[in-house]
Amino acid sequence: MREAALPRTAREAGDEVGRGSLADVVALVKPRIMVMALLTAAGGLSLAPGEPALGLWLTLMVGTAFLVGAANTLNMYLERDVDCLMARTRNRPLPQRRLPDQVALTFGVVQALIAVPVLTFGITGSPFAGPLTGLLGVVALISYVGLYTPLKQRSWLATWVGALPGAMPALMGWTAATGRIDAGGLAVFALLFIWQIPHFHAIALFRHREYERAGLKTLVGVHGPEAAHREIVVYSIVQVAISVLPWALGVAGEVYLVIALALGAAFLVAVQRGLSRGAGAAWAKRLFLLSIVYLPVVFTALVLDGSR
Repeated sequence: MREAALPRTAREAGDEVGRGSLADVVALVKPRIMVMALLTAAGGLSLAPGEPALGLWLTLMVGTAFLVGAANTLNMYLERDVDCLMARTRNRPLPQRRLPDQVALTFGVVQALIAVPVLTFGITGSPFAGPLTGLLGVVALISYVGLYTPLKQRSWLATWVGALPGAMPALMGWTAATGRIDAGGLAVFALLFIWQIPHFHAIALFRHREYERAGLKTLVGVHGPEAAHREIVVYSIVQVAISVLPWALGVAGEVYLVIALALGAAFLVAVQRGLSRGAGAAWAKRLFLLSIVYLPVVFTALVLDGSR
């Protein structure tokens, strides 16, 4: 059966560009992703040794918000034509021509120009925290906008590149408090980094045709579903193993360890049962939904048990 054609976007139809609204501008920063980044940055700061001052909290939150807003806005600007080809993105402001492209570009650049100085010079937790945190912010911005965004149309390895900026806010929070990258901060970073691999492979499994139509490369599209299944299995196991590290390094206690192992075991059981029953699109979607429950619960347990 032929796949039904998607309705044309305003960009495809050549409609006149609108003036937009405040809601359209806000949509450019991807508010849900920004909230997640702010929570993980706050978590990294609270887990680090020491008692950060209120000014450090505020500066980190403001700088991270502008940084994530810049990355997401510039990503939308660069992918405005690709977004026309995907059902979940074609109603964004730029594909629908509710905002001029130049507005998005300017807005993204201005946010970046605010974020980096705030993170570099505005953090006062230690004499070294600001420069290191600012540098990590620059790495996150460049890797997301300059590497991940164009690489998505060239290689499925973009999944790994995109996991770097996705996990960086937690490490930025840690370095803002400590002024250094050490084992504890890297353990928190690794937990968020590895989680993204089975998470995004699961998305690619049930959105395979949509990604293919948009010209985006995934492991599923390049090497087939079996390759994605193997990576999901391997990195789900790695994910559970890494979740033990914060306890082993003294970042969190036994309560966190019990919760992390229990949820990790449930995740692995879901992976195994799905594969034994055929691992279709429905299984991939359930696994994706389970992954977006797993991480917030594990990370919340980590922060609560590690901040006592």
